[in-house]
Amino acid sequence: MAIKYIPYFPNTLEGQAILDNFIRTKRVLRYRDNDRTTERIERGMPLYETELQERVGNNENGNLILRGECLSACAYLKDKGITVDLVYIDPPFASGADYAKKVYLRRNPKVAEAIRQAESELDIEELRSFEEKMYGDIWNKESYLNWMYENLMAIKSVMSDTASIYVHLDWHIGHYVKILMDEVFGESNFINEIVWCYNGPGSPNMKQFNRKHDTIFWYSKDIDNYIFNDDGIRVAHNSKTLENFKRGLVGSGFISDTYDLNNKGKIPEDWWQYAIASRYPVDGIKRVEYATEKPYPLIERIILASSNPNDIVADFFGGSGVLATMAHLNNRRFIHTDININSIQTTRDRLLAAKAEFDVMEIKDGVSLYRNPVQTMERLKILIPGLRNEDALDKFWEGSIIDTKYGMAPVYLPNLMDSSTRMLDKPLMNRIIREAMPDLPDNTKRIIVYYIDIDNSEEIKQFIKEQGNPLIEIELRDLKQVLDNVIAEDHAEWELSEESSDLFGGWKVEIKQFQSDRVHRKIDEINQKNQLQVLQQKTKGKEKAYVPILISDEGLETVEWVSLDCTTVEKAAPWHSESEIKIDKMGYVIKKGVKTTEYWDACIYCERKPLRMKIRNICGDETVFVL
Repeated sequence: MAIKYIPYFPNTLEGQAILDNFIRTKRVLRYRDNDRTTERIERGMPLYETELQERVGNNENGNLILRGECLSACAYLKDKGITVDLVYIDPPFASGADYAKKVYLRRNPKVAEAIRQAESELDIEELRSFEEKMYGDIWNKESYLNWMYENLMAIKSVMSDTASIYVHLDWHIGHYVKILMDEVFGESNFINEIVWCYNGPGSPNMKQFNRKHDTIFWYSKDIDNYIFNDDGIRVAHNSKTLENFKRGLVGSGFISDTYDLNNKGKIPEDWWQYAIASRYPVDGIKRVEYATEKPYPLIERIILASSNPNDIVADFFGGSGVLATMAHLNNRRFIHTDININSIQTTRDRLLAAKAEFDVMEIKDGVSLYRNPVQTMERLKILIPGLRNEDALDKFWEGSIIDTKYGMAPVYLPNLMDSSTRMLDKPLMNRIIREAMPDLPDNTKRIIVYYIDIDNSEEIKQFIKEQGNPLIEIELRDLKQVLDNVIAEDHAEWELSEESSDLFGGWKVEIKQFQSDRVHRKIDEINQKNQLQVLQQKTKGKEKAYVPILISDEGLETVEWVSLDCTTVEKAAPWHSESEIKIDKMGYVIKKGVKTTEYWDACIYCERKPLRMKIRNICGDETVFVL
């Protein structure tokens, strides 16, 4: 439950449009549930407890990686009195697509030495991989726009007086969001509609022009007082990129806009064309195969144009951490926010490789119940006993539970992809009672309403008593209780020893066993799916061999990252990484962000005696073990 609510502005809606009517002359918009949106905005942003997970370096500049939603992250910043000088966001595009990352099994370290002695290289075809969803970009238009309106209002509330915001979208929803931004920031504060062009193949038999551009809307908070470093993008942009390229930190991603560095050059047009380079010289700084990753030069231009050294640059849908990394490399402070655990881990590792200092914090807002919202939604029907699909019910209901006393009980679940449904409050309860319940079958005696957070349980119960249908019982259930005891932590066995030799003096941890129930279940699911596909092909007369994904008894192929902490034995204390290694998909060890030619030998070394060990599996789950 939220600790308190933080006002967006001193007078929240003064001078702001209420989403009420899609008539431009009235400067307002109308969509379903706007009354709820207005009530939430008037109530303020929910502030939740926030925990420090890890501190990298001294972090005197206060750089932040926040795991949580945009709304709750802005509440945290506003409560701390932190304002940001530049915002770039690349939110979901309402495209209807699911985004996944490629997950690779690592080389078994037990056979790595034999491979080395044979001087053989792993055949790329032998890399066994599978995909895992990171998030689903599936919205109806009305929900998306109301959600974006709240986010834009929250972001505006933490912007400094000279701040700018760049919003990166495409053809799916961009034109609607442009109207929202006119309402939130004011039409007079619009600066540019930037068209970012990129290359790529088309599909055969296309019946339209190939869609190869995104749109970036740039607004200032105050059109008379915003930052624009024209020299920074005419000369300093290119020279800074050249400098970073020479340092081996980024690749030269330009197709056009390269000017004579000895002359001042011109200000670039509002269409930008960049190559999406697939490789950069230093591992950890290069592209990381993150589904929505944008190229460094694109983000660097925005940072250099609209911020100054030591300014705070923020991305509230941070993805792979390109903005945070480029902010650090260009002497800016940064705030990276995302709900996805893979985003937090990818950004953390990327910033570590760039030698940045920062805090990793988690907002306890109840959304990160599992690993990310899309995976939680996929698992809920399995985790809730007796829940089944029910075609007779409206899509508002997730399904039903059957019992001998009540018969069919419709079940409501909050949509974790839509933050507005997370809080069970009187407006949501009113919608359930007034809109959803009247359409239920006549013989319905009970409904079950799950919630993640509840505004005031006693007030809600009293509201149900006064406004509900006396013939239908409404049972409230806390969704967190369903998930608390479901996820089994990974299991590891290890051997800790003190080592002394001419080359090394310190401590060694050798991992003997690592078993992840979650990874095993994922692989079993993939194997079953692949086997079924092979059988289906066989019935069509197409022969294809079924080759399952297999893991050794030790399970060490499922380890991605290992870290040692020498500061405390308290399992829940903030993490301090004294020594860490990352194993890339080819089995090579990455130390402090630098790739080596060493195969992992199932060991990690540390100068001081380690007290705790943290292991991340290839799907991104992290488990702490007290040594």
